[in-house]
Amino acid sequence: MAMAKGSVSLEGEKVILVPYMEEHVPKYHEWMQDPSLLEATASEPLTLHQEYQMQLSWSQDPNKETFIVLDKDLLVADFSHGEPHVEAMVGDVNIFMNDLDNPHMAEIEIMIAEPKSRRKGLGKESVLMMVAFAFEKLGINKFQVKIGESNGASLDMFKKMGFMQTSYSNIFKEVTLELQITQAKNEEMLGLMGTVIKHT
Repeated sequence: MAMAKGSVSLEGEKVILVPYMEEHVPKYHEWMQDPSLLEATASEPLTLHQEYQMQLSWSQDPNKETFIVLDKDLLVADFSHGEPHVEAMVGDVNIFMNDLDNPHMAEIEIMIAEPKSRRKGLGKESVLMMVAFAFEKLGINKFQVKIGESNGASLDMFKKMGFMQTSYSNIFKEVTLELQITQAKNEEMLGLMGTVIKHT
């Protein structure tokens, strides 16, 4: 099963995925004051105190993995595992393993909150790295994503990775896409993202 939560960071070519730490909360809270981000992530506004409580609960939840996305171009010093590197925070990537009928399925979410770090391929690399991590370390072989129909960029990104639409919600104006991962598909996706360095 998985290694201890919060014990690994994943470094790709453009991003580093680090565990969501207490030091990240103020900037995360700042992001979530943006109405467009709240809408895109189907989130409710929280107080700063509630955001700290949320970070703590996420860090302890065995059915959730959350990484903060760092833009390597924004690091002001060499990366050090265990340091928050708040200056390079640009978003987060999550998986939720909440399907009691299928423990090998997870819902994935990606948010690049900083406008200056969008359209650079950071979201794509973050998702590819998270899928590989979840497949290899957590035994997840089916991924689901729910995206608002107006979020064309995100829909295109997931479809290009091989996610297929499985349903549409008229009520929420939301598209559900899924991807089944085999060893061959995992190797194909690994080939799309280059070398990933694990820091522990």
